[in-house]
Amino acid sequence: MRVQRLSGMQKQVLSLYRGFLRVARSKSDQERHKIESIISEEFRRNSTEVDRKNFQYIEYLLRRGKKQLDQLRSPGTTGLTSLEVDLSRTNKTNS
Repeated sequence: MRVQRLSGMQKQVLSLYRGFLRVARSKSDQERHKIESIISEEFRRNSTEVDRKNFQYIEYLLRRGKKQLDQLRSPGTTGLTSLEVDLSRTNKTNS
């Protein structure tokens, strides 16, 4: 049996997906489930709708995903849908 190796871009996509799942674990249970659902749906949709040879668009999606992941990592960000911000947390750090 021959094992197929992943391309660099495929590794980046998987790394981004795992990153979202890791960050989701740091949020409340309700938000974690919502984030996991959104992420799963988005990645599945893109896997079927985006042409695998459209490298420029895939790179764009990776950059956009990394920015969203960075925003989600922020302690003041409580959710993904609209990147809701918990102002009580950000005000404490700014005071």
